[in-house]
Amino acid sequence: MAQHPEHPVVSITSGAVRGFWRGEPGAPGASAAFLGIPFAQPPVGELRFAAPVPPEPWQGVRDALEYGATAQRIDPGDTLIPEPAIPGDSTLNVNVFTPAPGGDARLPVMVYIHGGGYVAGSPASPWYDGRSFNRDGVVTVTLSYRLGFDGFGHIPGAPSNRGVRDWLAALEWVRDNIAAFGGDPARVTIAGQSAGGGAVLTLLGMPASQHLFHSAWAMSAALADVAPERARTLSAKLAHLAGVRPNRDGFASVPEETLHDLQHDAATPDSRDPLAAVHEILDDGLSWGPMIDGDLLTQPTVAALAAGVGADKPLVLGTTDDEFTMVTDSARGKLRLVPASIALGRLKLPRGARRAYLAANVAQRRKGTAAVLGRYVTDVVFRSDVVRVAEARGDARTWVYRFTWVSPTRGWALHCLDVPFWFDCLDAAGVTALAGDAPPRRLAEAVHGAAVGLIRDGDPGWPTWTEQPGATRMFGGEASRPDVDADGYRSVRSLVAGPTAWA
Repeated sequence: MAQHPEHPVVSITSGAVRGFWRGEPGAPGASAAFLGIPFAQPPVGELRFAAPVPPEPWQGVRDALEYGATAQRIDPGDTLIPEPAIPGDSTLNVNVFTPAPGGDARLPVMVYIHGGGYVAGSPASPWYDGRSFNRDGVVTVTLSYRLGFDGFGHIPGAPSNRGVRDWLAALEWVRDNIAAFGGDPARVTIAGQSAGGGAVLTLLGMPASQHLFHSAWAMSAALADVAPERARTLSAKLAHLAGVRPNRDGFASVPEETLHDLQHDAATPDSRDPLAAVHEILDDGLSWGPMIDGDLLTQPTVAALAAGVGADKPLVLGTTDDEFTMVTDSARGKLRLVPASIALGRLKLPRGARRAYLAANVAQRRKGTAAVLGRYVTDVVFRSDVVRVAEARGDARTWVYRFTWVSPTRGWALHCLDVPFWFDCLDAAGVTALAGDAPPRRLAEAVHGAAVGLIRDGDPGWPTWTEQPGATRMFGGEASRPDVDADGYRSVRSLVAGPTAWA
């Protein structure tokens, strides 16, 4: 079949795919996109709760001109990152963005895993377009995976951690096919944000994945590490709500949409306490996500990293300063007259720890109790894991950062705000709602440039955590030169150290 210049055709293991150019082929900044390529068969029918199965080969040339179906079935509405839901059964697919399709360029590769708390999200966001990475000589891949109970719930008689197995299958697809798109399978960086950042750390600490990537970047990582007994309890509760037996046949008899609706109820605490949900996430973490199954995951991620798994791979990780303060901010009026110390006590922080925590967060205390609680939840769920992971990796090459720039529309350096800067896509749809009409482009150059530095050269451009103990790159303004704090996570150290630090 003749190949038209505007529609490049690439041959991969399962057949040929036709993409499309953005810009004139060969011109500076031009790149090609190949969308919705299946890396596994549709997980429906007998394959619904199965491990991913390689796609059936096809004859002729398959169009890869539109995003494929998403595991997110319902339009999520007004979310921080625009991530559309696309109908269809073939939800296990990848999107490839490349400046050199069909060649032998051997460019570095970045594989991005979307967030969404392991229950939502989509790789079809305009923010995840690899155009800017392509401009800088990086082939970009985004992937989909099964979500919620279908992807991560405990099901007797079914493989565990099906969503994790989807990540592995997608990375195996990259290993086997990315050279056809001009990428180098020996230079793969995995990256992700929120649950996607948690996925990156999970893969970094997983022995079964070590041969599939070579460096990692975790943004605002939300680790799950669901304990087996909690996974079994949630599964039994969901089966009760659905009126079926808690096994593969029972769950298979329930439509996916129904289980999706019920999984929220199964994970909601049976309590009238308005802070019950906050208590649960602080005490037990996320309900749905990678579980310690004794197979792929034999121990919690931080323990695996401390044991040396993934120590040969460079890692960059960090957070925004106030990931979830936007949530507590909505209760600012109700919390206005509640002393911050008492509010922290309601979240079970011991009295001695409260004094130490408030002393380390004077600026937040001045903004009110809602700001203190938002920072506390941010620290427990996100920022403390940065310190734990960096410390667990010892002398392994680890770089730490903070994104401190404050959204002019939301008033905080909030969750997801760093993503359009990391992708250098400030002109993409939906960015102004989060970053305002004039987000600083030099900040995007700095954040994106650091990402390219890791992907291309194995070094984002500032001292590692051990070269300069506690060194933290501060991404917070117009300056493009590195601004490094000697100990940027000092305020969360007492939370990481635990009761011995509170005496």
